Amino acid sequence: MAEIFNWQPSIGDPTIGGWITVALYLLAGISCWKTKGVVFRQDPNQQSDGSIWRAISVVFFLLGINKQLDLQSAMTELGRVVAHSGGWYEMRRTVQVYFIIGIVAACAAAVPALLFWARKSPRETWLALVGSTFVLGYVLIRAASFHHFDHFLSSRLFGFKWLWFFEMTGITIVLLASEWRRASLVYRMARPIVR
Repeated sequence: MAEIFNWQPSIGDPTIGGWITVALYLLAGISCWKTKGVVFRQDPNQQSDGSIWRAISVVFFLLGINKQLDLQSAMTELGRVVAHSGGWYEMRRTVQVYFIIGIVAACAAAVPALLFWARKSPRETWLALVGSTFVLGYVLIRAASFHHFDHFLSSRLFGFKWLWFFEMTGITIVLLASEWRRASLVYRMARPIVR
């Protein structure tokens, strides 16, 4: 029997925590875009640093939109259909575990690679790359929809879902790093030249 793709666009997380997360994504995206502009204005030779801030900005805007369009549920549904049609649906938990292990390993490998690529960038940019990697790893693991992991992330600590903590922490790291980078550049530009 062929499985039917059963997904409809809807609001992914219509809770206060979901909307705060969307707002943080958009604030971080705007902040990174502004930082990119300041980096390019201050030193046009800093192409790599400015490009990093531009890339983070675009990715965070897209993640903010995805947060409420719930496109990862479409990916999960597509995975379910593929597993059924491929005859390995009963082994989906094993596949999900390996997927999560692969994502964690890829993120762990990405951090040093990104830091090497950005080795001449300031520490604020490094911090933003680490925060971005944390967020992307979280999003990809959530897309795998591993039931036990989803159950843990949906549990609450003092009324606050763990999933909000993980996602908001990474976004906040990026937002603070962007503000820090821009403030240090603006301060440097505003300083009088002493001769």
